[in-house]
Amino acid sequence: MSIAATTAREVTERLATGRSKDRGVGSMVFLGLLWFSLFFGVVVLLALIVSTVIKGAPRFDGELLTNYTSVVRPETAGFRAGILGSLWLMLFTALLAVPLGIAAALYLQEFADSDRPWNRFVEVNLQNLAAVPSIVYGLLAVAVMALLGFDRTGIVLGGALALALLILPVIIITTREAVRAVPREMRDGSLALGATVWQTTWKQTLPSAIPGIATGTILGLSRAIGEAAPLVVVGLASSVTFDPAGMLSQITALPMQIYSLTSQSREELRQAASAAIIVLLVMVLGLNALAIFIRNKFQRSW
Repeated sequence: MSIAATTAREVTERLATGRSKDRGVGSMVFLGLLWFSLFFGVVVLLALIVSTVIKGAPRFDGELLTNYTSVVRPETAGFRAGILGSLWLMLFTALLAVPLGIAAALYLQEFADSDRPWNRFVEVNLQNLAAVPSIVYGLLAVAVMALLGFDRTGIVLGGALALALLILPVIIITTREAVRAVPREMRDGSLALGATVWQTTWKQTLPSAIPGIATGTILGLSRAIGEAAPLVVVGLASSVTFDPAGMLSQITALPMQIYSLTSQSREELRQAASAAIIVLLVMVLGLNALAIFIRNKFQRSW
């Protein structure tokens, strides 16, 4: 075997395994900085979580989930309205964003002509929308609600609209990636048997991409459930003491109540806010765990 072939094989192995025999001072310093950054971030995160758990531990009881927020009796303040409001928001956010996001992704990936200027314009802006600050979506939701003729925006529909606009680019991008991962041979085989493009997309491509679509959708919802900035702009109150009754019902959300109570001077309310942070963290981690389960359970290898 020639020297050139041996060198090429070694370079290929390094690229495939991600390993390198470079042990220079610069490489070791850079590797140490990478490990330190990872270690520092994890330690700070764990310190914050442990500190919050310790501070809110006295309030980990049934009243935290069943009572309403009260400044008169802060020692028994709960977050029933915020938890139910967050669940209602997630339900209607999914109903608004998921069908529209999947339909848009299928059109862009399977039917749209990527050579047309309009489609290229949409794709470029779609990538940019995923990085827009969340508060901008709250302003957009207020404008849409005004165009629809609603006088109040701090309702279920207003909050769900803001969060749906927030996660819509994420759903479209992840759905396109899931659809793109389906082998081209499946489409060609279906078309060769006489199926139309729509039939192939509906009966072959979409079912094969469902695990990736479900994972991306749940991750988008897990991001939305912890957002407070767009809900502040929409005008959701933080002192609601009743359960939601419909799409036009005034509600609050758990992030809104946490944001309100952390600015209070009374220690009991700040303690309740720390306990609510852990509840919200458990909800977010639960959604992420569900996404991981779906990915591992239904993932296909082509």
